Amino acid sequence: MSAALNDGGAGRAPDSAEPAHVGQRLEDSWHAFRERYSRSRGHLPTVTPFRGYGVSQTSADDGGTGWVRVLARVVLAKPGAFFNGLRHSQVVADGIRGWRNFVSPPIPYAEVEATIAGQVFHLDADRGGVIDARIAVNLAPGWHEVVLRSEDSEPAVVPVQVIDASADFGVICDIDDTVVVTALPRPLLAAWNSFVLSEHARVATPGMAVMMERLVTQHPGAPVLYVSTGAWNAAATLTRFLQRNMFPKGSLLLTDWGPTENRWFRSGMQHKVNELRRLAREFPTVRWLLIGDDGQHDPEIYAEFAKRHPEHVRAIAIRQLTPSEAVLAGGRSDHTVNATPGVPWVYGPDGQSISVQLRALDVL
Repeated sequence: MSAALNDGGAGRAPDSAEPAHVGQRLEDSWHAFRERYSRSRGHLPTVTPFRGYGVSQTSADDGGTGWVRVLARVVLAKPGAFFNGLRHSQVVADGIRGWRNFVSPPIPYAEVEATIAGQVFHLDADRGGVIDARIAVNLAPGWHEVVLRSEDSEPAVVPVQVIDASADFGVICDIDDTVVVTALPRPLLAAWNSFVLSEHARVATPGMAVMMERLVTQHPGAPVLYVSTGAWNAAATLTRFLQRNMFPKGSLLLTDWGPTENRWFRSGMQHKVNELRRLAREFPTVRWLLIGDDGQHDPEIYAEFAKRHPEHVRAIAIRQLTPSEAVLAGGRSDHTVNATPGVPWVYGPDGQSISVQLRALDVL
């Protein structure tokens, strides 16, 4: 049995350490109350799996070791409410409202046993019950399964895509206003999508799924990452949306809306910046196609990344919002194409128009 390195601050809380920020102390007290109440009602630990990713062993000569990033969340739920870590199919078929994703209380610092390729690893969740762990293991490129258990929970299978260490192309894609049409004011967007909207009412951006499917067909085995400022609570809903609209399989990189050590809420922009920097380190040979929208921050974030890591950017594709969408989004971002010499930018209102320009760049 082995322990795994948990990235992003996950791990059991130190015995004597207390959160520095009042928001963290309040959140910890709320989570503790919900956990006690749920356990008293007979609710059981449940592991909700999210797609992960990893890299194959580089070569025996240089001693390179492969790894996988395991993503999941541990919550308490009624017996029978979940199957393989996912909500029962009948609930999904009826059209689940977003607020249901926030009903199940997390288990802070939950201990989880992960089994992969016959090896057993011990992982620790973070304060919000989220597992974000990097496990050193040598696997062949392709999709693999990790089995997770917490306490006496039913096993949950986590799919992970292992990327060839020599891969040279990948896709990083935003979600809101890029693959899904939101048409809502930014201040209300997160709350509406997360708590109110039925997941079957979400509308995909025209042509985006076809464009991305053609990209992965042209580049077999390429990593596909969906980066969003949304909360991990909504991961299952977003995964089903992507599947229903035939987007390529890929990992979701979401965040936690809770307080940090020095502020009440996490920065969504900083979350995206951190994930981009991490992916540049983890995939040193990959040049990314960055896909986003021009409603506020994506162009600036991508431009900054391209200036710092031009060797990691193949092109930047920006979906242009309609005038009404732009008003609701709080305006358009200034075009930053001239800020990244050598990195091509393409703009279009939908996937079809962007595809035409990507073909001209020999990306598609």
